Amino acid sequence: MEQTETKKTKPYNPKGGRPPKKVKRQTQFMVRLTENERFLIEEKARDAGIKPSAWFRQAAKKAKVLARLKPEDLKHLRTLTGMANNLNQLAHLAHKEGLTFIRQSCKELLLQINLILKKMSSDDR
Repeated sequence: MEQTETKKTKPYNPKGGRPPKKVKRQTQFMVRLTENERFLIEEKARDAGIKPSAWFRQAAKKAKVLARLKPEDLKHLRTLTGMANNLNQLAHLAHKEGLTFIRQSCKELLLQINLILKKMSSDDR
């Protein structure tokens, strides 16, 4: 009975040992971490059954980065904060004077808020 070998042929390496890797990582990227961050990464890597460096590379590939707010967006948010304060004051006034007394002020404020929200959502994103 003859058995045929099903071994994959490996590239010949005259020095022996491990065959060369297809992709060689040549650069390093240094990151400073707190002890808690390091522990968290090591724990997640251990749970995944991989080295922390491999986990870090995979996490970086899958990460979604959100763009920072533009100065114009920050201006709109500050305006909305002021409007929220106005709305709070109108609510207090409604408790004292009644809803019909502040009805028009609320409508105007809501129209201004809607206008700012439309400006923020219509920006080229």
